[in-house]
Amino acid sequence: MIVDAWIQHPTPAFLRHPSFEPLRRWMRMEEVPESISLDFTLQALEQAGVDLALASAWHGPSGALISNDDVAGWVAASGGRLRGVGSVDLRRPMAAVREVARCKRLGFVGIRVLPWLWDLPPDDRRYYPVYAACVEHALPFCLQVGHTGPLMPSEPGRPIPYLDRVALEFPELVIVGGHVGHPWEAEMVSLATKYPNVYIDTSAYKPSRYPPALVDFLRGRGRSKVLFGSNFPMLTPGVCLDGVGALQLDDEARRLFLGENAARVFGLEARPG
Repeated sequence: MIVDAWIQHPTPAFLRHPSFEPLRRWMRMEEVPESISLDFTLQALEQAGVDLALASAWHGPSGALISNDDVAGWVAASGGRLRGVGSVDLRRPMAAVREVARCKRLGFVGIRVLPWLWDLPPDDRRYYPVYAACVEHALPFCLQVGHTGPLMPSEPGRPIPYLDRVALEFPELVIVGGHVGHPWEAEMVSLATKYPNVYIDTSAYKPSRYPPALVDFLRGRGRSKVLFGSNFPMLTPGVCLDGVGALQLDDEARRLFLGENAARVFGLEARPG
């Protein structure tokens, strides 16, 4: 089973967000289409041989860029190929706690908040009710680590000291740091080594661009701590999977990386058929 741990089905409103100008440039998208069919995303997964993908909601200070209800609808229409990852409004702590519970009822498998989108590092007090709710409902907490491609400050993505403090204070919280952590990849590898419940996903990076420290970790002691991801639509899962062979992973490391780690962390089952 191949699992893509981070995608989003792009909506026109999402793609038009001002901070995503670099994303549009990287995708060579001169004009944002008026509508984008779910088939656009499902076909990309099918062509790459991806069995399951975790489709993310997005919520920032200006509101929902991709709503939890949007994601729930796409999951229901995906024929079992998508699982949902919800998001919440950090400014309204009790509403956020209730939304985590609703995401669990919707069948979502995680919660994702982007520190750069809020310009708040993950040890800010506004995250803490969300962490407690994630522990209560057995939902992994997902975030971006490392520098920020969109036009926002990168400092909230630095793993140490911010994420280090969270992992210390919430040892039961399962944390998945997406986008590798560059240029602080050594910090992210050290946290995944130090804490049993801290993981890394490789979204937004082709295998040819994985930092050497991450590749060494993936081949060796970190083979159970790294999850495959693409960050579709910025990169297609096919492009990301094409380079996996060059990583020279043994059979066990390859299986764990491409699907088994994500299945364990997010409690996934293979889709019917």
